[in-house]
Amino acid sequence: MEDQPKFPDLTDAERSALEELMPDEISEIITSGMKRRHFLKLFTFTGTGLLATHLLGIEQLMARSATGNPLPPTGIENGINVSFKVNGNTQQLLLDSRMTLLDALRERLDLTGSKKGCDHGQCGACTVIIDGRRVLSCLTLAATCEDREVTTIEGLADGNKLHPMQEAFIKHDGFQCGYCTPGQICSAVALVNEAKDGEASYVTNNIRKTGKAVELSDEEIRERMSGNICRCGAYPNIVNAIREVQGDKAVAQVWQFADGTI
Repeated sequence: MEDQPKFPDLTDAERSALEELMPDEISEIITSGMKRRHFLKLFTFTGTGLLATHLLGIEQLMARSATGNPLPPTGIENGINVSFKVNGNTQQLLLDSRMTLLDALRERLDLTGSKKGCDHGQCGACTVIIDGRRVLSCLTLAATCEDREVTTIEGLADGNKLHPMQEAFIKHDGFQCGYCTPGQICSAVALVNEAKDGEASYVTNNIRKTGKAVELSDEEIRERMSGNICRCGAYPNIVNAIREVQGDKAVAQVWQFADGTI
């Protein structure tokens, strides 16, 4: 009786299980690796992907090449060197020239406060501040930030002391799920400065008055924050938080805890 062939990519337990479940496909699996249709067939047989994964190590099998060697890591294409400041620290990165600032922040610098919502510049969850101006980082190429200063939600606080806008959002319960909150706060910080510099919005009454600060009425705040979407609907509380920071008077806190305390 001939010896059983030895296959370095499969353990005896893995080969036995595959031979029992899919005897017709075992030769192809050993030769070319686990294919998607093999995985789907296993899923049908076992009734759950968890059993198949536990028994066979599917995640490893599907990554093996025909020669049994792991696939090489994907290199950086169109690489360019980019140097810019992020939250006061100079960063020098080798990036794909097509990488967005949002992906660079999240994937290369581990600054995950800026959120990827729509990834189309429509929701505002990715808003950061570049040289004092708010921008949508999902639509901004990291390569365009050369020698510029980027501020994210992680860079607003001064050590353990929160930025006044962050404190106001907490006081006025300006967030619920919190996913859009980093973009909301960065946008709010920038718009307060825009109003101080006299920049008009669509609802500004007299745009001929230049060089004077624009009073941030509720209507002005809503218009200037219209690019930041909150699916939880915390808009009135967000407006109150911004009013508190830009004004010279405290805004009353309108929410209470369940026991009636503030």
